[in-house]
Amino acid sequence: MTRSLRRRAGRAVLAAAALVLLAGCGYSATPVPEAVAPSSAAPASSPPCEDTGDPTRSYAPLPGGVPAPGDVPAGSTMARIRDRGYLIAGVSGDSYLLGSRNPFTGKVEGFDIDMVDQVAAAIFGTAEGHVQLRVISAADRIPLLQSGDVDIVARNMTINCSRWDQIAFSAEYFHSGQKVLVAKGSGITRVEDLAGKRVCAPAGTTSLDQIQEVAPDAIPVSAVNHTGCLLKFQNGEADAITGDDTVLAGLVAQDPYAEVLAGQALTDEPYGIGVNADDVDLVRFVNAVLEQMHDDGSWQASYKKWLQPSLEAPAAQPTPVYGR
Repeated sequence: MTRSLRRRAGRAVLAAAALVLLAGCGYSATPVPEAVAPSSAAPASSPPCEDTGDPTRSYAPLPGGVPAPGDVPAGSTMARIRDRGYLIAGVSGDSYLLGSRNPFTGKVEGFDIDMVDQVAAAIFGTAEGHVQLRVISAADRIPLLQSGDVDIVARNMTINCSRWDQIAFSAEYFHSGQKVLVAKGSGITRVEDLAGKRVCAPAGTTSLDQIQEVAPDAIPVSAVNHTGCLLKFQNGEADAITGDDTVLAGLVAQDPYAEVLAGQALTDEPYGIGVNADDVDLVRFVNAVLEQMHDDGSWQASYKKWLQPSLEAPAAQPTPVYGR
């Protein structure tokens, strides 16, 4: 099936629902498709992840680095986005520090949003007025990329082989790890103490699977997103929340009675920017943008602004791995 046919078929299946669309400085209403089951078939353009030897291995950046906005290759995915006038990015709207709406300005902002803005600025010369942020759930990430309803997804999405079978990824842009949030004084001091406890994670993530490998008697509780888990936690419907340390740091910043269990992370969570598997040229372009962010210090500046104060640790941009 061609990409255009896949997109038309995807749009025919997806039903309309409510979503926040952010364009430039404000919001306007737009329909959002409901999550649909992603295709399990591996795209012909993407070799099996296991053959690359490393899930974080991506496509090499464009030769010569990021082209000037007026010099993006004719007929490329970047040219199509430029001619449309805006980049469409799927993001979180409730992951404080990564992608969440500022109640004072109405804008969605955070570390992941800075990644989106850098890609848009590389295409248009500036991100201002050239970005439409679609606030989506974790379960929507892959279906919306496959249907072509978004160009990229920057929503703390872990690179792994099963996802490479469905979409493509940029090089790793942040290295996170799964941890657990509990109430202070709860008596829960390690993951093994979660036996018989209700643990919440968003639907469409692998976090609960990881917890049950260590604490098989933990009781899984799901919500649409981590904000939903926080509400359940605060209402006594969940005893713990699990997720990436970046996300949990944002939740602790909103609830002074919560804390993240100390100790080593349960998993390695390499974040990548998701792209439709057919848009290999866009992956190469994004990787060139990430290389540029390393060289000009903009990645480090974003990390220091958003994540370092809560994670209380310095970090460096991950070294990219290429060769797909």
